[in-house]
Amino acid sequence: MEHPTPPGSDRSPGSHTAGPPAPRPPLAHFRGRLHDPRTATVLGRWLGLLVLLCFGTGLFSHLLQEPPAFLAGDLPTRPVWGYRLTQGLHVASGTAAIPLLLAKLWTVYPRLFVRPPVRGLRHALERLSVAVLVATALLEVFLGLLNTVQWYPWPYSFRSVHWALAWLLVGALLLHLAVQAPAITAHWRARSPGTRRLPADDEPNRRSLLRGVTAAVGAVTAVSVGQSLTPLRDLTLLAPRHPGHGTQGLPVNRTAAQAAIPPAELRDWRLRVAGPRTYQLTRVELARLPQHRARLPIACVEGWSKVADWEGVRLRDLLERSGAPPGARIRIVSLQRRGGYGVSELGESYARDPLTLLALRLNGEVLSADHGYPARLIAPNRPGALQTKWVSRIEVLS
Repeated sequence: MEHPTPPGSDRSPGSHTAGPPAPRPPLAHFRGRLHDPRTATVLGRWLGLLVLLCFGTGLFSHLLQEPPAFLAGDLPTRPVWGYRLTQGLHVASGTAAIPLLLAKLWTVYPRLFVRPPVRGLRHALERLSVAVLVATALLEVFLGLLNTVQWYPWPYSFRSVHWALAWLLVGALLLHLAVQAPAITAHWRARSPGTRRLPADDEPNRRSLLRGVTAAVGAVTAVSVGQSLTPLRDLTLLAPRHPGHGTQGLPVNRTAAQAAIPPAELRDWRLRVAGPRTYQLTRVELARLPQHRARLPIACVEGWSKVADWEGVRLRDLLERSGAPPGARIRIVSLQRRGGYGVSELGESYARDPLTLLALRLNGEVLSADHGYPARLIAPNRPGALQTKWVSRIEVLS
C-alpha cells in the first residue's frame, strides 16, 4: 500500500525519486566489541617489538653461520656467552609471539568480511599486503616451532626458507605500518583522538583482554625459556630440551648412531692436520700435548644452551705446528656420514682464540661417543651446530 503524498510536495502520486541505496548486509555478524583499532594498535605494538627482536637476533645467528667473505675472519668471539644470549632471545621471542599473533588476528579478522571486499586499487593493494603479512607470519612461526623440536616434514632447507621468509615478513610489516600509520597514530594512546571516540564502556573489557594476553605470553615464555635460562630449567614444561638432561650433563642433538659414525674408524682414529707441514696424531699423542681448560657455553639454534667445562688442545697450537700462516681460514672435517654440519670453517678470530679447543674431555670426563669422541671442536660465541663433533681432519685453506 502506497503512502499518500505529503501536502506541499510537488511529487505526483506514483512518481519515484531515487534515494541513497540501502546498505548491503554484512557477510557475517560479530558480537564481540573489541575488534577495534585501539585493541589492534596495542597488540600490534607488542607484536612488532617481538618481531623486530626475533629478526635482529636471527640476523646475528645467520651472520655467524654464513658470514660474508669480508667478515669471516673478524667474527666476534666475545662475550663468550653472546650466541647463547641472542639465540635464547630469538627462540623465546618467537615463542612469545604466538599468543600475541593469535590475539592480533582475532582482533582484526572481521575485516575479512567487509563488503565490498575491494573498494579500489589502493584498497586492493592494502588487502594484498595484509594477506602476505599474515601468511608469512604464520608460516615463519610454524616453521620455527618445528625447528625447535628438530622435525622437518618438508623437502627443502629449513634455514634457507626461514631466512627468506624473515625478510619478507619484515618488508610486509613495514609496508603495513606505512599504510596504517594514520589509524595507528589516532589510537596510539588511551587519550588519542581516535581512542576517545570509541565507546567508553569497552575500556574495562579491553583492559581485561590485554591482561589475559599478557598472562598467556608470560606463561608460554616461563615454561619454555628454561632450556636456555637455566634458573628456570625446572619450569621447562613445553621446551623440547632440558639443559641438564643428557650424557655428561649436556643434551645431545645428534648421537653417534644417528650420525652413522663408523666404529672401525673410531678404533683406528688419527687426527690429520693438513697445512704447510702436514702431520698426524693418535689420540694418545694428542692427549700428551699441553692441555688447556675453558668454561664455555654450548648453544644450539633450537634454543637450548648450557655452560660446561671443556679440556683439550688449543687449536692455535695445532695450527702453529703445521706452519699455518696468520689469517688463514681453517676447515674442520667430521667423521660423520649422515646429517648436516659435517664440515665447518673458522676464520682467524676463532682459529687463533686461546679459548678455541680441540676438546678431549667434558665436565672432567673423557668425551662420550655422542658428544664427539675422540675429539670435538669447542669455540666461544659460536653456534652449537658449528661446534663440530668427531673431528678427523683440520685443513689449512689459505
